[in-house]
Amino acid sequence: MKVMIVDDEVIIRNGLSTVINWADNGFTVLTPAASAEEALQRIPVELPEIIFTDIRMTGLSGLDMAHQVKQQHPEIEIIVISGYDEFAYAQQAMREGVSDYLLKTSRPGEIIEAAVQARERLLQRRLTQAKGKAQEMVVNRGFLRRLLASGTPLDEHAEAELCERYPELCLESNGSVLQIWMLSVYPLHPEEAEQSNVSELHRLIGTELAEVLQCAWLEWNGSLLLLVRAEPNHGWGRVDSALHKMESTHACRITAASGRRVASAKELHIALATAVEASSYEWLLQSERHIRYEDIEGRTGIRTVCSMEEETKLSSLLRSGESADLQAWVADLLRRIQSQDQATPGSVQAYLHSLIVSAQRWLIRAATSIGYTSPVKVEETYDIRELTKNPEKVLVDSLGLIMKEYRDMVSTTSPVQRAISYIHEHLGQSLSLQQVAKHVHMNPNYFSEMFKKETGQNYIEFVTQAKLRKAMHLLRETPAKISEIANEIGYEDIKYFNRLFKKWTGLTPSEYRANPES
Repeated sequence: MKVMIVDDEVIIRNGLSTVINWADNGFTVLTPAASAEEALQRIPVELPEIIFTDIRMTGLSGLDMAHQVKQQHPEIEIIVISGYDEFAYAQQAMREGVSDYLLKTSRPGEIIEAAVQARERLLQRRLTQAKGKAQEMVVNRGFLRRLLASGTPLDEHAEAELCERYPELCLESNGSVLQIWMLSVYPLHPEEAEQSNVSELHRLIGTELAEVLQCAWLEWNGSLLLLVRAEPNHGWGRVDSALHKMESTHACRITAASGRRVASAKELHIALATAVEASSYEWLLQSERHIRYEDIEGRTGIRTVCSMEEETKLSSLLRSGESADLQAWVADLLRRIQSQDQATPGSVQAYLHSLIVSAQRWLIRAATSIGYTSPVKVEETYDIRELTKNPEKVLVDSLGLIMKEYRDMVSTTSPVQRAISYIHEHLGQSLSLQQVAKHVHMNPNYFSEMFKKETGQNYIEFVTQAKLRKAMHLLRETPAKISEIANEIGYEDIKYFNRLFKKWTGLTPSEYRANPES
């Protein structure tokens, strides 16, 4: 803590600064001042925290100096050290804000004790002020949170209270604007990525940004929200620059999303909604460090349902049991989604959810096809919102569970049941009995006997009926052309397919599609 000694007698000021062991008691003594005038010039620059001063000096008196210091720097502790033991001087000194009155005949221990007591008073005031300021900030952030959470335009009363609590956000008539930024903060060191550490990082970054920007901050659904004011014709480069500095200072990576600029605090609900929407693009635009609402507001979305070809490929992967192949397919799929310039978080979420639902339905069909009688686990074990935040993990985990469930089902079923599942998975191919028997590791002749014994049909009859049942399903549930459906189940000759379908159902494919209940 810095101490300044003011006395016009060179012996006194040098003696006080050198005889007393200030450093051992935690004090730093500045160069003594030879007059009150000199001290008043140096105080704003050197910022002493405790001043020892004489009263009677050439020029301005110590009490006059104390009066001016207390007006400009009320936090400074002033101690008079005088050669006059007069009650009237002491009274006046107290009126001028002096906190202690010593005689020049005081021993060094008494002077140090006075300095220690002054330090304690100063530290206690700072602590009280800090607590008060911290409490005020908590109350103010609570008010701001309630204001934003309402999602409605501000009335005049709320707008006035916002300006009172956050003067730095008051909009002038010169065209200044407000904008909300959502910051995702990621510590570079994995051990610091726990929620408590991230919250502390939010507090540190928010506090430091508030010192260099005209902004307010609060934590918002795991992100750091900044409400920033900017003057007209001032870009947002200063915010980007401040964020880069925070990354360097706190060893973290920051992704920023900014909402629409608003010219009135009444429109803060718009600023927030657009900032939240921009931040939802973080995974889609993960190469961007700053996502602007203006850059994404025109996007129309991608298709929200997976295609027949994708369903077929996915079921083949799930049936294979190869986790590495599934992960590679998911990674490639997500890369293709990110490359689509019209993709939106909502459409991506719906599309990826349709993939998981398709896999769940496949598992149920697969269980039926192999005669599996136990309940099939298809419950959703993920938060659907995570599909746009961490889609790779959600897809790999969810589809991996379905793959495992299928593998467990197959391990408890007979070879014929496994063969039936294989047939249903490859209806689009020309499957020979020998090929299927090889798949389940059985002699073709023995397999043929076992197949008819368990199913009541010979192999050719079973495969034909399975193909035609799938054709009926596709005719009922999809708009696909009849030729496309024929190819889907392995018939390239459309005329042959039509004859076979009518022989089995009594209707042509077109008649069946028009009246499937017949």
